[in-house]
Amino acid sequence: MTAALVANVLYSTGFVLEKRALAGMPPLSAAQPGQALILLARRPLWICGALALALGFAAQLAVYRTLPIAAAQGLFLSGLVLLLVLSSVVLGERPSGRERRAVAVIGLALVMVVASLYGTSEEISRSAPTGILLALCVPTLAAGLLLYSAAERRARRRHRQPTTGVAYAVAVGLIYGVSSLAIKGVSGRLDTSDLLGSVPALLASPYPYLLLVTGVSGLVLSQTALQRCRASLIVPVCSTVTCVFTIVSGTIAFDEPLPEDSLRLLLRLGGTVLALTVLLTLPRHDADTPTSEGTRP
Repeated sequence: MTAALVANVLYSTGFVLEKRALAGMPPLSAAQPGQALILLARRPLWICGALALALGFAAQLAVYRTLPIAAAQGLFLSGLVLLLVLSSVVLGERPSGRERRAVAVIGLALVMVVASLYGTSEEISRSAPTGILLALCVPTLAAGLLLYSAAERRARRRHRQPTTGVAYAVAVGLIYGVSSLAIKGVSGRLDTSDLLGSVPALLASPYPYLLLVTGVSGLVLSQTALQRCRASLIVPVCSTVTCVFTIVSGTIAFDEPLPEDSLRLLLRLGGTVLALTVLLTLPRHDADTPTSEGTRP
């Protein structure tokens, strides 16, 4: 539990610092990842944010060693509250009433998922069959990249409405969902009593390579999305997609059983469905912006 709270604080702080640093930077392009990474590396504030996220990753490894994947994701979602507070205080972002209500419902979905875990001692799996893992991860990565590309094409159209960034957030959330499965696998392969001795087994698995691909692509795409859109919307939507994908796919890949008790099962599945429903109802365009980019002189 403590490691999960530490991870939440580090992730929320990291995202806010990165968003603050991105505000004064030239526009980033996902089509030019090398240039984007060079620009990011020149910003000390952004580096501080990235270090906070890296430390959050280390804390996440510890969480996955002690909690089932569904329980861990439920706790990670609680960091959205801190993220919204920081984005309001530090960044001056003001979510719309509809978005605040949506986040409140996501909070309810979180309570349902966490309630399904109370008082249980669920099995913690350490590894997943490679075939099942890749069958889940490869199509998801492709879907995330295609969705992001489609959002980029829509953003370049003339006379378009300003986007809230939901499509960007969903795409990045899918990529980070795959990353979460990879982190779960890495945590299971690492032997804390013999780290060097566990390296060969780790390198023989697909986890570090999935983590490398999702880490690089997720970094570039998430920073581009954060620069263009509000962190108070991008991060909650991205986190919710990551959570739902990880719970569903992780339960299948790592064969961690769902609750046998009907009430706990209803809470677990109901919370997941509720979070997905909220995503589908979020506005895709900023209604408070009077003109679109394509109509500006």
